[in-house]
Amino acid sequence: MSETLEQAVTVETAKELGLLPEEFDKIKEYLGRTPNFTELSIYSVMWSEHCSYKNSIVWLKTLPKDGPHMLVQAGAENAGLVAIGDGLACAFKIESHNHPSAIEPYQGAATGVGGINRDIFTMGARPVAQLNSLRFGNLSLDKTRWLLRGVVKGIGDYGNAFGVPTVGGELFFDDCYNINPLVNAMSAGIVEVGKTISATSYGVGNPVYIVGSATGKDGIHGATFASGDLHEDSAEDLPSVQVGDPFTEKLLLEASLEVIASGAVVGMQDMGAAGIICSTSEMSAKGKHGMVIHLDKVPTRQKHMQAWEILLSESQERMLIVVKRGREPEVRKIFDKWDLNCVQIGEVTSGTQLKFFMDGEMVADVPADSLVLGGGAPVYHREYSVPSYFYENKRFRIDEIEEPEDLREVGQFLLRHPNIASRRWVYRQYDSMVGTVNMSTNAPSDAAIVNLKRSDKALALTVDCNSRYVHADPEQGCAIAVAEAARNIVCSGGEPSAITNCLNFGNPYNKEVYWQFVNAIKGMGKACRKFQTPVTGGNVSFYNQSSDEGPVFPTPTIGMLGVLQSKSHRMTLDFKRAGDSIFLIGESVNDINSSEYLYSWHKRKNTPAPHFDLDTEYAVQQVVKQLIRKGLVASAHDVSDGGLFIALAESGFPNNLGFSIETDFDCRADAFLFGEAQSRVVVSVNEQHIDAFVDYLSTVNNVTWSNLGTVTEGEVLIDEQSWGSIGEMKAEYETVIEKMMNVE
Repeated sequence: MSETLEQAVTVETAKELGLLPEEFDKIKEYLGRTPNFTELSIYSVMWSEHCSYKNSIVWLKTLPKDGPHMLVQAGAENAGLVAIGDGLACAFKIESHNHPSAIEPYQGAATGVGGINRDIFTMGARPVAQLNSLRFGNLSLDKTRWLLRGVVKGIGDYGNAFGVPTVGGELFFDDCYNINPLVNAMSAGIVEVGKTISATSYGVGNPVYIVGSATGKDGIHGATFASGDLHEDSAEDLPSVQVGDPFTEKLLLEASLEVIASGAVVGMQDMGAAGIICSTSEMSAKGKHGMVIHLDKVPTRQKHMQAWEILLSESQERMLIVVKRGREPEVRKIFDKWDLNCVQIGEVTSGTQLKFFMDGEMVADVPADSLVLGGGAPVYHREYSVPSYFYENKRFRIDEIEEPEDLREVGQFLLRHPNIASRRWVYRQYDSMVGTVNMSTNAPSDAAIVNLKRSDKALALTVDCNSRYVHADPEQGCAIAVAEAARNIVCSGGEPSAITNCLNFGNPYNKEVYWQFVNAIKGMGKACRKFQTPVTGGNVSFYNQSSDEGPVFPTPTIGMLGVLQSKSHRMTLDFKRAGDSIFLIGESVNDINSSEYLYSWHKRKNTPAPHFDLDTEYAVQQVVKQLIRKGLVASAHDVSDGGLFIALAESGFPNNLGFSIETDFDCRADAFLFGEAQSRVVVSVNEQHIDAFVDYLSTVNNVTWSNLGTVTEGEVLIDEQSWGSIGEMKAEYETVIEKMMNVE
């Protein structure tokens, strides 16, 4: 055994690497000796929260994971895989890149996009669409604007160069994200059923190759960095941030799909978090084999890299592949064609041991199973407690709030609020049409519609979460996030199929934060069972907090996949013609809880989540689905942030059509117009379909509906009082963020 391997470390070394003393003892137990520094570094990244989910897996296992269209077990592969019909499947996943983006927003966001796309094509699916969910602090702050500029440019530059359109997303601002922004990236790809490849390794003697970019010192201990709080010295962790190259990734995409199609590959895995050690250990554990790896054969960008640096580097645009013995020349030819590294660095062995050598000396010898989730990685049952603010929220009553005299002023305020105003400044930086699959560019709908060129079907994709709701009531708020995602898909003509999630929370050792997490999972599970949308996988991102400002709002972002069984079912949100009738499907409720109106206009922060009933929500969605299928509505748009007024305005903007409505005198006018009670959809109906529309709804017993008014040529009238023209409102709405971003 080499001198390096014999070099021992102490519990203090373990603590410096983010390991607990009891975890250090467990490592010694697994190895039968004290680990050396390289081995300890291996465990520190593989047992970090980012890789092992050690503080979350007990609750993640409670989520529904089975469904009629599921093709792989949740978490079993790099991404979820769902059958969508016509012999096709969709691979999709969402992940976070929060901490890197807080330190270096451009590269942090760009490599987040690159990483999530690699998860898709590593399975053999060609990425066709990207979405993102972004959270920042107060937009009036210079730092927030700097972060937003960098993140949006990073996403745009990488996605545009890679050649996959960004088709949708969300953007939210709140002071709680001032220090710790959230950058969640989602990707979806298409593959023929049965033509995927697994992230596994087997077959003694099969060669192990690293392909793609050379390995550098960027991203070392990135997984560990993502598993700790942000603090004033976090900028010193800049080497933990990866550097992306979208042009190399494009080459890697084509080479990977070609080599998978050749049948010469046993297994393939992206080198994301924790780099080589993650890929070798997870593939080996899954295939119940071991590996011998020669680290000195790994192509590197810097000279004299240490063994642990090569093992832990998170340099981008790299894959680990296990090749069928005898097919090596074929594989090398494919990667040579695409001008990419393709170097054998080891081979598959019997047993389950991973042995790493450097210049002929063994530098690490660890059992693969001991490193991974579901194997030897630790699993914790954390204590949690209800925060006092939750009880304070419950005591809120609407009567405490005085109704404004000038509701028109409130409407103007909301149209100009960054959380509601147009995201034009953002999406204009993205190439939404590359690949020619985006069907929503000139036909806006609640979910992004992606064309399937070999099928009459289409995909509906959305990301949703109102973190203010989740903070107010984690169980209710997370159920609402799932429900809104499903509502967006239904309003676009699709059927909800499955979800992926990105669970952004503070420090799990904080009992109140962990209570938020546990209850959010309960709400997610309840809603997913109702909508029959199994959880295909995703990402847990804890430690989203700073040492001085505390945790961010709990933000369990839901990425949902839906399917349009026929492109003829596609529905848009825009009013089509003046004179059409406007209806509300769902009940108006005297509720302003956690609304943007209450939070930002009245500055009332502690209130419950908005009114929500899961059974009512499901019933409303079934009715809307049937109205669309029967061809009885000209538009459909869900009522969400900003309430009914904003939903009506957004329906009017595309074609510069206004609306004339009357408020419901059974509830307060501010609640009717600006409240965010759930389970409501605005539809417009052409005169020729009115009778059939009413006849159908008359047969529905469990859903409330009402006639709001009519579509106008451009004027906005509420209770016969003019609120101005839709054109004036649109001009304000579209330029809010642009004006704020141009402030120096």
